[in-house]
Amino acid sequence: MTELSVGQYQVVLNFFSFTIAAMGAATIFLWLNRSLVAAPYRMAVTVSGLVTFIALYHYVRIYGSWQDAYMVVDGTLQATDKAFNDAYRYVDWVLTVPLLLIELILVMRLTSSETVSKSIRLSILAVVMILLGYPGEVSDVAGTRWLWWSLSMIPFLWIVYELFIGLKKAVDAQPLAARGLVSGARYLVIGSWLFYPIVFIFPMLGFDGPTAETFVQVGYTIADVVAKAVFGILIFAIALKKSQVEEPTVA
Repeated sequence: MTELSVGQYQVVLNFFSFTIAAMGAATIFLWLNRSLVAAPYRMAVTVSGLVTFIALYHYVRIYGSWQDAYMVVDGTLQATDKAFNDAYRYVDWVLTVPLLLIELILVMRLTSSETVSKSIRLSILAVVMILLGYPGEVSDVAGTRWLWWSLSMIPFLWIVYELFIGLKKAVDAQPLAARGLVSGARYLVIGSWLFYPIVFIFPMLGFDGPTAETFVQVGYTIADVVAKAVFGILIFAIALKKSQVEEPTVA
């Protein structure tokens, strides 16, 4: 285990705690308010809440694993015989990242064939991206980390292309009142996702072990809050705005 200071350990623990609260609040908000949007958009809001619920569960496990991995003895942080299980993140991402893309597709209300084809293609790309990143994440060898980072960037860039080129016509066809929000959702996805490859390379940039570990855990956590909780609320806002435009009786 990486030798951290008590302060570094507490900073990471506090970010985990904040994320649990954020994911829980977002889940409750999304599921309780899904009835406020028109029927065609309720699935998108439901999926958004599912994403934050899955993240909530995994952050509870991450929080517990972090606590089990260290203990404070006489003011000094010591590692226990239980290793921190960082695989919880990748299990979470395999489930939630495809769903993040699907909720964006669903709220755009494309044709059935487009919804199915784009959802399948983007989901496969997302899973491949995550699986390619994991061997590098668990390696301490810089060359190995760079190799898998580079490979995982291929499906990442493909997803960027799909969002900004493949969906351009679909975005332009959105109701004017919601078009800016839909376009902003694409930027939020990419902006938040850029945290991940940047955070991934912290250990390869010359930071010492404790500093790199702290940056990695905090960086991934911030990215998760933005990519899931904040993005989910934005999906709800899009669904509500489109509902008000298409069905004026919706509150």
